[in-house]
Amino acid sequence: MQKMKIVSIFLICLVLILHCESTSTAPKETDANGITEDLNPFEQNALLGRSINLGNALEAPQEGAWGVTLDASYFQLIKEKGFDGVRIPIRWSAHAEIDSPFTINKTFFSRVDWAIEQALQNNLTAVINIHHYVEIASNPEAHKQRFLGLWSQIAERYANKPKQLFFEILNEPNDKFTPALWNVYLDEAIDVIRQSNPRRTLIVGTAEFGGLSALEKLILPEAEQNLIVTFHYYNPFHFTHQGAEWVSGSDAWLGTTWHGTNQEKIAITMDFDNARIWAQQNNRPLFMGEFGAYSQADMLSRFNWTNFVSREAEKREFSWAYWEFCAGFGIYDSDRGRWNELLDALIP
Repeated sequence: MQKMKIVSIFLICLVLILHCESTSTAPKETDANGITEDLNPFEQNALLGRSINLGNALEAPQEGAWGVTLDASYFQLIKEKGFDGVRIPIRWSAHAEIDSPFTINKTFFSRVDWAIEQALQNNLTAVINIHHYVEIASNPEAHKQRFLGLWSQIAERYANKPKQLFFEILNEPNDKFTPALWNVYLDEAIDVIRQSNPRRTLIVGTAEFGGLSALEKLILPEAEQNLIVTFHYYNPFHFTHQGAEWVSGSDAWLGTTWHGTNQEKIAITMDFDNARIWAQQNNRPLFMGEFGAYSQADMLSRFNWTNFVSREAEKREFSWAYWEFCAGFGIYDSDRGRWNELLDALIP
């Protein structure tokens, strides 16, 4: 009898040991960069924190054409001043074949490789996107396969990068790229990216130039939870874009100020409160991927507006990326090697 008890206890222990081994040592499915679990998009959004756009460089027709050529020192300076990440706008469409398989130029790909590495080596999160694809805005159907083909190449090339690299699907869909059409295309682009990056955190913006007005028209795939939603904020537009050469009639707005009156503040807080309500109802984190005031506005107004928008976004747990580093909206003078007052408005 005693011997049977000992045997029974032994068998029970053996079963428990085998069960523990099977559950603890069973291989987990991993993606190319070794991530074993789906990332929490809210935690990922916190990594973006306070970021800045490296604008007017890789999204120009050719780098340098708009007065900005990226330099390794930029990434170091940005990190030293307390920023968490960089958004790197990229005009892939100017560096890829028109016809299938839409091959991206190797030299340009290498330049993007370098920019990503500079960010990651300086412990900055990095967002890369498809920016200024103007042809798809005017004729979406004609460029659909090229758009998806570009993402197939981009996603495959960077599939082994760590979670600090984010893919933003398309900057500011507009014109004939309607909200309804954008909902279809973004779904298909996500499917393409997921083939090589099953756990990459993706960033999706709104149509109608990326503004908050189209947030209610954005339909995201319910099964896709590893997403951050982005919007751009330039209100009041007559203030932020006064004197902007690319905006028709903007010279008439020169002299518009922003002093932070109750009325001025309420207009912004109402916008942000509505965005937060949408985010809570849809359980999605928000990233204010662009905001800024052009250099034709007076510096005191720019400081007041930038500081207020930044702090109000942070109160609502929006991450943000200021537009931009060293051009017309910039906070750094690359010729003189010095920061302007807007740095203190962004990083108090």
